[in-house]
Amino acid sequence: MKRHAISAKALWLVLAAVLCAAGMWTYANRVLIPYQNADAAAHGRPRGNLSDLYPRWLGARELLLRGRDPYSPAVTREIQQGYYGRPLDPARPSEPKDQQGFAYPVYVAFCLAPTIHLQFEVVRKGFFWVLLGLTVATIPLWLRVLRWSVPPWAQASLVVLTIGSLPVMQGLKLQQITLFVVGLLAVAMALLASDRPIAAGILLAVATIKPQLVVLLLLWLLIWTLADWRRRYPLAASFLTAMAILMAASEWYLPHWIPRFWHAVREYQSYTGAMSVMDRLMGSLSIGAPMTGAASAGRPWSRVLELLVFAAMVCACWRQRRQRADTGAFAFTLSLVLATTVLLVPTFAPYNQVLLIPACLVLVRGRHTIWQKSVASRVLLAVTACLIFWPWIASVALAGLSFVLPQPTVERGWAIPFWTALQTPVAVAALMLVHYYQEPYYQKTFTASVRPGTS
Repeated sequence: MKRHAISAKALWLVLAAVLCAAGMWTYANRVLIPYQNADAAAHGRPRGNLSDLYPRWLGARELLLRGRDPYSPAVTREIQQGYYGRPLDPARPSEPKDQQGFAYPVYVAFCLAPTIHLQFEVVRKGFFWVLLGLTVATIPLWLRVLRWSVPPWAQASLVVLTIGSLPVMQGLKLQQITLFVVGLLAVAMALLASDRPIAAGILLAVATIKPQLVVLLLLWLLIWTLADWRRRYPLAASFLTAMAILMAASEWYLPHWIPRFWHAVREYQSYTGAMSVMDRLMGSLSIGAPMTGAASAGRPWSRVLELLVFAAMVCACWRQRRQRADTGAFAFTLSLVLATTVLLVPTFAPYNQVLLIPACLVLVRGRHTIWQKSVASRVLLAVTACLIFWPWIASVALAGLSFVLPQPTVERGWAIPFWTALQTPVAVAALMLVHYYQEPYYQKTFTASVRPGTS
């Protein structure tokens, strides 16, 4: 009888995950994208391939095949020709603000080198499947890092929910390199937890193609490595060696590229108005602040909050610096660092929230202990769960309505699944920090080394 009940529960969980994923992708194809097409047509905005991979791919091709500077204005105009369908015209007030310049380190070209002789449509389709495969693999990899063994049906449900989540859907639609970097991080951390620091260090070096996503993780690993240098130096040695090779090869292909890269980054922040999650959240809470000045209105307070969150994270890293890589304490700290990264990274984008996956797994695993801790813990856990599940609820509803209501009516609600995009990373990071600093909870749930096969 008990076995039957467990099987029924497993079946319902898998079906619910499938429903959520199907709703998210149906919403994207029947509501979000049609709205974007209609809005672009109404305002005369150009739409080309709109692939975030394209600027990197074209810049890599021009550098490796023709020796051209991928940061140059001429290459940027060629990127716009493919990305938007034509070069942008600054005289048009409705033109997109994002110039789509090559704002990556030069060595991203080495990752794309095998594709530069192919047509971009072939590369685009192939990269989609690479990202999909890597994203699917991250779930068992993160579970391995967390030392958490779950039944196959639960793991399948987690994979389906991940593929059907708003950040992953957006990342796959855009062919965002963020998904590639997060896949590399999952592999690197699984290797480190399996006592393969040399391979982990090499992958971490490659992951710096998006340095803003890995800088806090590297800070944590630096603190951790220095705490036991005699045993842990291979991680640092392999990382630094790989970085030296990447930097030297980049300098050989494009001399003095680092100042150009930093100039491209500053320009990117200028023309996109890039800001962190905390900047946008505090700006939106600033009473009376106009939309164009909301970020600056909230920025002093957001800087204070960011400093406090960063200090709390560093303190947690320092306290856990002596933990082995195969312990629950190390995995918890790693998850906390990645969740903090989403808050502090200087560019807000929902697809960056794939970095929250390990933190969400930690919270799911410890949900019963959290719930029993206090009334405040219950409220915070309930709020966080509602924020996380809201995009699935909204997308399923909009997907269903798209079959019965007129298209323009449904499209008016295109932004509803994004309503919690700002609050979710704040709630996840806050819940991780609050319960880390509640010593009894932390010690009971995560401090001890956990063997694979226990839950």
